[in-house]
Amino acid sequence: MNLPNSLTLIRIFLVPFLVVVLLTNFEGAVIFGIGKELVGAAIFGVAALTDWLDGYLARRRQQVTTFGQLMDPLADKLLITAALISLVQMELAPAWMVAVILGRELGVTVLRSVAYSRGITIPASPLGKVKMMSQVIAILLLILGRELLQGFFVLGQIALWVVVGTALVSAADYYWRFTQLLAHPQVSDFEAARQRATRKRAVDGEPVAEPEEPSERRVASRS
Repeated sequence: MNLPNSLTLIRIFLVPFLVVVLLTNFEGAVIFGIGKELVGAAIFGVAALTDWLDGYLARRRQQVTTFGQLMDPLADKLLITAALISLVQMELAPAWMVAVILGRELGVTVLRSVAYSRGITIPASPLGKVKMMSQVIAILLLILGRELLQGFFVLGQIALWVVVGTALVSAADYYWRFTQLLAHPQVSDFEAARQRATRKRAVDGEPVAEPEEPSERRVASRS
């Protein structure tokens, strides 16, 4: 277990602690003398920091693994989902906004899964990265703005609107790229294409390579 993957697991491990801290009615709303909102914001901030740090270390140390590629987005979704649902329960975020954001996540995941089954990968768009950053900022501001800094609550609401807007636009962008990629005849049926290539190599007397691992499938360009 390398360091980037360990950080990913730490992020998943912090999710239940975040929910407990935010939704439990502690006596005096403090934990060891510290306001629970501040503790919750600290837990979420540390977890969000590991999201950037594990990817950075994996690339810098050349420790990109299949486990990390699968678990990192799962850890992100668990963290954001838990935080947003907690905010709804705390009456800090409108339920419909959270439903739009989480619905977008589910829709994009489905599109990526279908594309992956055809042998292509839809890369993350800049809009998706803006959405993720906006989510982190909005959640931190809303948590801190509940009791500690009321001005942060207004800023958090504005940031949440930014999240909803970027979520809708990036979802449309993903769907457009999805349709464009699948419309290409070369990727309409990945398995059939691979089988034809294997038969051709066998006829030509060339050695038949083992099927590609999922991590080796090509990443389709955005064009």
